[in-house]
Amino acid sequence: MKKVVSIFLFVLVCSALIAQPSKRRVPNLPSFDDRHLNFGFLIGLNTMDFRVVHANPSDVTGTEMRYADVVNLNPGINIGMVTSFRLNQYLNLRLLPGISFGQRDLHFISNDGEEDRWPLEVKSTFIECPILIKFNGARMTNAKPYLVGGVNPRFDLAKSRKDGILMRPFDLYWELGAGIDSYMSYFRFSTELKISVGMLNVLSPEGTGEPEDVLYTGVLDRLTSRIFVLTFYFE
Repeated sequence: MKKVVSIFLFVLVCSALIAQPSKRRVPNLPSFDDRHLNFGFLIGLNTMDFRVVHANPSDVTGTEMRYADVVNLNPGINIGMVTSFRLNQYLNLRLLPGISFGQRDLHFISNDGEEDRWPLEVKSTFIECPILIKFNGARMTNAKPYLVGGVNPRFDLAKSRKDGILMRPFDLYWELGAGIDSYMSYFRFSTELKISVGMLNVLSPEGTGEPEDVLYTGVLDRLTSRIFVLTFYFE
C-alpha cells in the first residue's frame, strides 16, 4: 500500500506541474466545467486484497490449526468508459462502466508457522459500474482537486470454484477517493486514488464438495474484498 500511495503522490506532482499555466497564465479549456455532459475513458492499476475472518479455532487437519492471509499484493488493470453529468458547480454524477482484472494469493499457515508451499490463487475478472458523486474544489488555473464517493456493483466472470474454495460472483462495494484534474490544451487529464471495500461475504459456505478442500474451507468463515485503484482519466 505504501508503494501505491508513493506512486500516486508522484503522479499528482507531475500532473500539477504539467498543468501549470504558461507565462501569461491563460487557462486551458476555460468552459470545460460548464458542460452538462462529458465523455471519456479510463485506465487504471489495482491491487486486490481480502479481509479474512477465520472460522472458530478447530483442528482442521487432525493434527494442527491453520490460518490464512493475503501476504503479497499483485498488480491488476482497470479499463472503462466515463460518463459525467454536471449537477452544479461543485457536484458531478459519474458513471464508469468497465472491466477489471486482478488476483489475490491466499497463504495458509499452520499454527507452528509452517506455510503451504503454494498459495491459493483467487483470480477475478470483474464487470463493474461505479456510480459516484464527484465533489469539486476550486479550479486553480489548470488544476483542480476533488473528492469522490459512491457505490460499485461488481460481478466476477472468472470461475467461482477456485481450486479449494467456492466464491460468490456478486459483491457491492462502497468507494472513496481523491484526485486532481489537470486541464490540457485539448482534453482534461485526471489522476485519482481510490479505495473500494466490499460489503458482502464472497465466500460460499457450501464449499467445493471435495473432501481435500476442507483444508481451506474449514479455516475460513468470511472473506470480504478490498481493492485499491490508481486511475487515469482522459475526458
